[in-house]
Amino acid sequence: MMDRTHALPVVRQGQLLGVARATAYYQPTPVSAAELALMRRLDERHLRYPFAGARMLRDLLRHEGHAMGRRHVAPLMRRMGLTAVSRKPSLSRRHPAHRIYPYLLRNLAIVRPNHVWAADITYIPMRRGFVYLFAVLDGASRRVLAWRLSNTLTTDFCLEAVREAITRYGRPEMFNTDQGCQFTSQEFTGLLPHHGIQISMDGKGCWRDNVFVERLRKSLKYEEVYWHAYETISAAHQGLERYLTFYNQTRPHQALDGRTPDRVYWENRPAQPSAA
Repeated sequence: MMDRTHALPVVRQGQLLGVARATAYYQPTPVSAAELALMRRLDERHLRYPFAGARMLRDLLRHEGHAMGRRHVAPLMRRMGLTAVSRKPSLSRRHPAHRIYPYLLRNLAIVRPNHVWAADITYIPMRRGFVYLFAVLDGASRRVLAWRLSNTLTTDFCLEAVREAITRYGRPEMFNTDQGCQFTSQEFTGLLPHHGIQISMDGKGCWRDNVFVERLRKSLKYEEVYWHAYETISAAHQGLERYLTFYNQTRPHQALDGRTPDRVYWENRPAQPSAA
């Protein structure tokens, strides 16, 4: 790419490559400790007040002594993948390659394992930095079937987890996600029909459409993540693995009459054909 030691001037190199001259001088900088602490607090406030947008979160944080404006809060929310729960106007057209599928779970009784799986991505704060967690959940038993950590919001780590879940547990009849770009990508939407799985997607801004995953996210963060300051991605992986094992095997669920996800899943799991 651009070479500052080349005989050709940097300006000309930028013109030939079609990139800004500043690209040759930019040096990436790590996120400051103060910014990371602010991102963690934003995540906590968002979980408590999911309807709050950038302005309300700004005001909530100002009451706590953080001097910041909406133009500071909004970019952090975008980086963390946080959006307020509200109806949003259609301000732009979707990319024609990214098809949006209808929501199939309305008024549907999910009473058996492998009937419906759900998945989502959530932000996981660490002491220095953050990672993203993708988890696949069985709708009837609340059992976490597979999960992956990544330091980037790409599609590949989501695909890995879905493939693992299908290989280990067979395939569901339906798979529900939100309308995130990872889930509307051709790679993701192409994988599910290949295995004979129907695709369902939440309505825009309708968090209740994927409430099983929302409950997992809240339990995970209040019972594990906020109690620890992971030093490394490896430490975060160990902590989440420990908690999700507890979540599946030991933690009783009120919605399951006090039973564990493992017990409900394995006692009621129907015979499944092998993955395609």
